[in-house]
Amino acid sequence: MFYTCGPNEAMVVSGLCRSPPVMISGGRVFVLPCVQKIQRISLNTLTLNVKSDKVYTRHGVPISVTGIAQMKIQGQNKQMLAAACQMFMGKSEGEIAQIALETLEGHQRAIIAHLTVEEIYRDRKKFSEEVFKVASSDLVNMGISVVSYTLKDVHDDQDYLHSLGKSRTAQVQKDARIGEAQFKRDAVIREAHAMQEKISAQYVNEIQMAKAQRDYELKKASYDIEVNTKKAESEMAYQLQVAKTKQRIEEEKMQVKVVERSQQIMLQEQEITRREKELEAKVKKPAEAERYRLEKLAEAQRAQLIMEAEAEAESIRIKGDAEAFAVEAKGRAEAEQMAKKAEAFQQYKEGAMVDMLLEQLPLMAEEISRPLAQAQKITMISSGGGEVGAAQLTGEVLDIMTRLPAAVEKLTGINISQVATRMG
Repeated sequence: MFYTCGPNEAMVVSGLCRSPPVMISGGRVFVLPCVQKIQRISLNTLTLNVKSDKVYTRHGVPISVTGIAQMKIQGQNKQMLAAACQMFMGKSEGEIAQIALETLEGHQRAIIAHLTVEEIYRDRKKFSEEVFKVASSDLVNMGISVVSYTLKDVHDDQDYLHSLGKSRTAQVQKDARIGEAQFKRDAVIREAHAMQEKISAQYVNEIQMAKAQRDYELKKASYDIEVNTKKAESEMAYQLQVAKTKQRIEEEKMQVKVVERSQQIMLQEQEITRREKELEAKVKKPAEAERYRLEKLAEAQRAQLIMEAEAEAESIRIKGDAEAFAVEAKGRAEAEQMAKKAEAFQQYKEGAMVDMLLEQLPLMAEEISRPLAQAQKITMISSGGGEVGAAQLTGEVLDIMTRLPAAVEKLTGINISQVATRMG
């Protein structure tokens, strides 16, 4: 069977296969009937009213003390829960509370016996801490933790606390009267001191006023000197500033003149530049254009000349080829003619040579008379012993022709007259 429990209680399962017993705080567990046993223990907080009546203090004064304590079995700590199960298993909450109450009351009595009434009455916090500390160390061994402890009431049947209060009240009243008297005395003393301080302050104030007046006069004299000095310096500075201003004005005038001169120079330079540009536009540019035109014309002429020269060279080459062919053909014809003449010369020898010379005589006569034919004007001077005019020129040409056979004979060794006679 399954058993469950809330967070304010714990279950302990013992029996078969449960050694040591299983403790569960706020959960569930499976229990075998007849062979296993389940028990529950409360984890609720217990509020205890701890009363200790007529307990004698350290000085033998009987007092009654009442305290309030909060405690519970700690279920989160397994060791404390095990100790609580061993101590309180099967007991009700009332029985557990009674055991814890008796333990707390015993510790409370023990602590009261070690303190005086004044210590307990005046320092309740210390008393509560002592009880909490001693009781906690003892109850932890039972598995119980003390959550809090507070001292609720302290009283006695002998009116000790009342008497203690009266004496304290009388002491307080006495201290109050003493304090009041001391306050009045102190007030009178403070008043006298205040009056003395007032008079001293008045004297000090008068002294300070005198010093202030003196310092004022000294400062005023010093300031007057400084003011006069500054005024003199100001006047000198004014004159100096006037001189500087005049000088600056002159410098600015000079600067204006320099600027005007610079502007004039700039204008002149601009005019020169304008004229240069105008000259360049009117003269240089047309000259460059003319030069460009002439260069282009020269290049065109050069190209034309080159083309004409190339054409002429080609024409000359073609003409040369034609002339060479013609010369070659003429040479071949002349060679054939010369060959035939050579054959004739070989056959006729002197006769053929004479025939050839005779054929060339008219040509020779023509060449001899050519210079005379080209003369535009001939002036002839006669010595009076011969012919004059064209007959004279003709006679000279014939005379030259009659000398040719002798020249040919000297050159070739052939006598033209003898060869002609043999052939005839």
